[in-house]
Amino acid sequence: MITAAQMRAARALLGIDQRQLAERAGISVPTVQRMEASVDVVRGNVESLMRLLAALESAGIELINEGAASNDGGRGVRLKTRPLEHRTGTSPSPSKARSRS
Repeated sequence: MITAAQMRAARALLGIDQRQLAERAGISVPTVQRMEASVDVVRGNVESLMRLLAALESAGIELINEGAASNDGGRGVRLKTRPLEHRTGTSPSPSKARSRS
């Protein structure tokens, strides 16, 4: 399915707000708000979830499950399982972070 973080990221990639997503999916704004307030996997009425996923897909959003590859290519964003600072116990200093870009 889709997580709340994926849902917010999808809206950001599309440059739309909750109202616009609700209109595209044919669901209410409070429904979108409840979905995005989920802790992890979005909870909701199956029909509403299917409408949401169809709207995102038709807008060009590809949801990539953890460990899966993106088959269609294109630009995107993926959240690592554990960010670098969690794996090493430290985060890169600002000067090192700037020199990497």
